[in-house]
Amino acid sequence: MPSLRWSRPTIVLAILAALALISIVCFMTLGARGSWSFIIPFRGRKLIGLLLVAYSVAVSTVLFQTVTNNRILTPSIMGFDALYILLQTSIVFFLGPQMLALMNPYMQFSVELVLMIGFSWLLFQWLFLNEGRSLHLLVLVGIVFGIFFRSLSSFMQRMLDPNAFQVLQDSFFASFSTIDTTLLGVSMGIISVVTLVLWRMGHTFDVLSLGRDTAINLGVEYKRSVVIILVMVSVLVSVSTALVGPITFFGLLVASLAHGLVGTSKHKLILPAAVLLGVIALVGGQTLFERVFEFDTALSIIVEFLGGLVFIILILRGAAR
Repeated sequence: MPSLRWSRPTIVLAILAALALISIVCFMTLGARGSWSFIIPFRGRKLIGLLLVAYSVAVSTVLFQTVTNNRILTPSIMGFDALYILLQTSIVFFLGPQMLALMNPYMQFSVELVLMIGFSWLLFQWLFLNEGRSLHLLVLVGIVFGIFFRSLSSFMQRMLDPNAFQVLQDSFFASFSTIDTTLLGVSMGIISVVTLVLWRMGHTFDVLSLGRDTAINLGVEYKRSVVIILVMVSVLVSVSTALVGPITFFGLLVASLAHGLVGTSKHKLILPAAVLLGVIALVGGQTLFERVFEFDTALSIIVEFLGGLVFIILILRGAAR
């Protein structure tokens, strides 16, 4: 009988899938006391939120790196996180700190989604209106807007009283233990639509990663494809931000690990590997912090710290070449 030989990417994906499944089972069962009719829905809603965040961050980061042809950049470089902080600061500054807690979560989510998509759409359309403008200019302008949003937010924060600023400060950091479960249904619907759009474009991802000129020569509608992907990326970022708060380096962490472990640039392998790594990091990490460390520290701090280390390593590796 012929021997069955698995390729390296297949083995890696199988191991990651097994680890992700173990993380999910442990999250749902470890330390469970009381009625399962209460535990399963309670933990299940939280689990769904973590899965949605892992999927959104992983897919958005990998695709953003694809269209920019740069593995160091993340969607946060475009100013999406800074825009979220500016929105939260504006609510407290103009309407008062109590409005941040009393505002309808669906209304707040809708405003965040519309603003982020509107900002990205205007930015992308303006920059791609002229054939001579490149994607590098888009990234540069995104960085400038991000700095502007942060500066404006900082200016308003300095004018707030200490109590209002304390209320506002909690929204600046990602929290994986207090996911707004009321947004799970609408988030799942939006992510499903985005996934359908991206799935129909899946055959262009590998071509786009080769660069603008090569993609055009191979028959890809470069401008249209890039704009659609970037808008879908902004939707995914807004969903994950609305659920847990701004995340800067988590996407860079899982995307870099996926490229390193899989050893190929094919998106049909990189995307599931990045998503599985995101699930392992969030679900497995949250299980450890809740069941073992008993909330002595925050998962977001560790994730962002590791992601920051990966960012520095990538910068130094690129500078050494």
